[in-house]
Amino acid sequence: ILCGSIPGLVPKQLRFCRNYIEIMPSVAEGVKLGIQECQHQFRGRRWNCTTIDDSLAIFGPVLDKATRESAFVHAIASAGVAFAVTRSCAEGTSTICGCDSHHKGPPGDGWKWGGCSEDADFGVLVSREFADARENRPDARSAMNRHNNEAGRTTILDHMHLKCKCHGLSGSCEVKTCWWAQPDFRAIGDYLKDKYDSASEMVVEKHRESRGWVETLRAKYALFKPPTERDLVYYENSPNFCEPNPETGSFGTRDRTCNVTSHGIDGCDLLCCGRGHNTRTEKRKEKCHCIFHWCCYVSCQECTRVYDVHTCK
Repeated sequence: ILCGSIPGLVPKQLRFCRNYIEIMPSVAEGVKLGIQECQHQFRGRRWNCTTIDDSLAIFGPVLDKATRESAFVHAIASAGVAFAVTRSCAEGTSTICGCDSHHKGPPGDGWKWGGCSEDADFGVLVSREFADARENRPDARSAMNRHNNEAGRTTILDHMHLKCKCHGLSGSCEVKTCWWAQPDFRAIGDYLKDKYDSASEMVVEKHRESRGWVETLRAKYALFKPPTERDLVYYENSPNFCEPNPETGSFGTRDRTCNVTSHGIDGCDLLCCGRGHNTRTEKRKEKCHCIFHWCCYVSCQECTRVYDVHTCK
């Protein structure tokens, strides 16, 4: 019943859902995590990862084109699924997965293995099986999506690190145990955002194979370093997202809050696309003059502060 109620699943994803029903909540949580991180990373951009309620395509027509925005969404969503499944397994919420016992080599200098190492390999496997299930066509878009999905998952594996905890009287470090852990997901988002900014533009090539015509991607500019498996790729230019356009999914930037002191993309000049901006004052109540009392509470006064708010025309 749960699997049948999820809209948009292809048959292979539906089979996966039915076979591994207990990890589907963490798959859904991973997609949600990816969307939230996308909205954080693009909060000051003309396209700010806006989602559409009650729509099968939650980003609208934005992902219909093979742009760098599409590349980022696929990468961050695939990374989110791998991340959430890995964390869920380490927390013991599923019987089909658990802690990672493969990466335990000899102990290091002054520490020993302990705790529950997170099994990112399993999370990546789940993400690959689920997210790539719909990318099985022999066309350029499927090739692009598979590449960017994998780039997102590889980021998780690349950022695994040792996390350690000291044990002993009065905080002494007589015994130190360490385990293999994922980073905060914000670090994954920051890294993939850098990859978005340096994404490689590709061109589509057609090849005749035994199964028919197959499309592949080749770097557009031979003078530049070819993209690696960790880079994001795209082959269509993005719209400027300045004006509302239902066909491209652009909401425009009218009434968006801009930073009047910034010369970057979040500044009023660039974000407002040269249309100018309006300024209004806004009163906000905030806690102020806080005092810590022994022991143990904080008392604060309430202050009203006036802020200038700048919005695009």
